[in-house]
Amino acid sequence: METLLRLAIQKSGRLSESSVKLIEACGIRFSRANNTLRCVTDNFPLELLYLRDDDIPGYVADRVADVGIVGENVVLEKQKPVDPIERLGFGKCRLSVALPKSASYNGVADLNGLHIATSYPNILSDFLARHGVEASVHEISGSVEIAPSIGLAEAICDLVSSGSTLLSNGLKEVETVLRSEAVLIAGPDLPAEKQVILDALRFRIRSVLKAQDFKYILLNAPNDALEEVIEILPGMKSPTVMPLADEGWSSVHSVIQEHQLWEVIERLRAVGAQGMLVVPIEKMVL
Repeated sequence: METLLRLAIQKSGRLSESSVKLIEACGIRFSRANNTLRCVTDNFPLELLYLRDDDIPGYVADRVADVGIVGENVVLEKQKPVDPIERLGFGKCRLSVALPKSASYNGVADLNGLHIATSYPNILSDFLARHGVEASVHEISGSVEIAPSIGLAEAICDLVSSGSTLLSNGLKEVETVLRSEAVLIAGPDLPAEKQVILDALRFRIRSVLKAQDFKYILLNAPNDALEEVIEILPGMKSPTVMPLADEGWSSVHSVIQEHQLWEVIERLRAVGAQGMLVVPIEKMVL
């Protein structure tokens, strides 16, 4: 019987679609029929389990699943014996304390004595303890942002992405407790045959994630400007330079970090580069 690595992902919610896209970008094919809660991939020894995000750390810790994709905030809140082994770059958010807009706030000491509603009591309690704040933590699930308006609490601690939900409920963000993103977690003492599969999966994930930070650039440059162009475009090692049919010109290919893209293009234009083409990179194997 073929050994399969069991990967738990969120069955619905903010991480579900991005998790599926990442797996597909790794070249792994699968089909989930009729919203089933498990499926085996077609071309990689992987079994997918579709679970509630809050349950994923527990399933991985209990070895029902070998690995899982879940928000870092959930991992820290559940306090299960699992290890985050890859940061995945999506599902970014922050866990923040918010107060009514009319409340004054001068610093974390102003939280002393307040009743704070949250779905993350462990993370919040640790934060308050680190800052020497004595406050009452009320654990509730869902609709945390309405707690101040119904008199349940004077403040909340909840996940924030854009902040629009806070604003619509008359709240303002005053403290960031945690910055979170999706992580790949693994359980304890993975069998050797499954570790081999996990290593192969991590290699693919890293190749996909690395490619997201880079662009491939092709351009034409006059030969008398090649030294300047090469200095601007170091590439992974050095740019590829090939002569064009037009005498005195060369084609230059390189890889650049996306955050440098427009600055680099302007510098290339200044030294005479033409016909620049920038394309995305699907995978990057280093």
